[in-house]
Amino acid sequence: MASPPPLDGVVASGFEPVREQLLRSFADDEELGCQVAASLDGEIVVDLVAGWADKDRTRPVTPTSLFPVFSCTKAVSALGLALLVDRGALDYEQKVAELWPQFAAAGKAEVTVGQALSHQAGLSGIESDWTPDDWADQPKAAARLAAMTPMWPPGTATGYHAITWGVLAGEIARRADGRTLGTLLDEEITGPLGIDFRLGAPPEEAGRVVELRRPPALPEFGEINAPTRAAFLEKWSAPSAAAFRGAELPAANGHTTAAALSTLMQAYAREGVICDQRVAGAEAIAAATAERAHGRDLVLPADLSFGAGVMRNRPGRTIFGPGPRAVGHSGHGGACVMADPDRRLTFAYAMNRQSNALVIDPRAERLIAAVYQAL
Repeated sequence: MASPPPLDGVVASGFEPVREQLLRSFADDEELGCQVAASLDGEIVVDLVAGWADKDRTRPVTPTSLFPVFSCTKAVSALGLALLVDRGALDYEQKVAELWPQFAAAGKAEVTVGQALSHQAGLSGIESDWTPDDWADQPKAAARLAAMTPMWPPGTATGYHAITWGVLAGEIARRADGRTLGTLLDEEITGPLGIDFRLGAPPEEAGRVVELRRPPALPEFGEINAPTRAAFLEKWSAPSAAAFRGAELPAANGHTTAAALSTLMQAYAREGVICDQRVAGAEAIAAATAERAHGRDLVLPADLSFGAGVMRNRPGRTIFGPGPRAVGHSGHGGACVMADPDRRLTFAYAMNRQSNALVIDPRAERLIAAVYQAL
């Protein structure tokens, strides 16, 4: 049994089961370092930091330690797009090619913004002539996807767009608003509200970023098809370390704290309100979280439900706790965010000991269950 970790932070009265579950994960040697946060109706009820920020266990995790949260980033980036929808600069039902004419090539003229953001565009990855460094070049990546022939008929199925989702989302935002998605988030949401979230990790923040302990094996994808191989298994499927640190990758390279993520997810739990400030209208949030596709995914070996950038619970397939309308996202290695609008509840888990779980990590599942136990 592992020794007790450094542990700091607060839990509101009644939420002690969350701290107890976190300590069990450390006792079972499932963690290195992590942060866990939750809010209820806009008030923080859990804000815990535990363990180590480095593999040698010399630096404790602190409240300001930055964790790369991988695809949890999509839920935050989707919030920036919802803001544009709220302002009338964008519509989920409009054709992507109306904003981005080159995207109409190779049979993609009818693909809507909502379809592109719900993993239905048939562009789950790039199949050849690409490098890990190329992901840092948004114009190059956007041009490549615009010219690409879809790997399945758009709109007929979902196939998880691990990195390409961010290229599509970023280009859609830029053409609708003129700003990159990272700049939009910083100027409209995270900056004004003082929320510690950024796409990438600039050099001046390097000392705050935790070290990752990589998973021991690849995930079990089941039978490998072309969309899965392009999304995850080509040598260029993931960005290089330099691209991951220095570029804006709206699908994957958010660097943040669990407290910041839990705060940002309030927009989904409270009809567009974060910290008592409205960042998007209730109708735009409802449109962002509405189901746009569900069924067996072509890339991930699971039955999934997607909104415009978020994963969703649905009857018989609850990922993010028992709330029937809960939405959220998981991130490579185990990170997780969720929001339950019926309970006005948010949750975030960021960690640096990665597992090879797909869709949802058991550690996150158990923490979410402990949060609901406290309600």
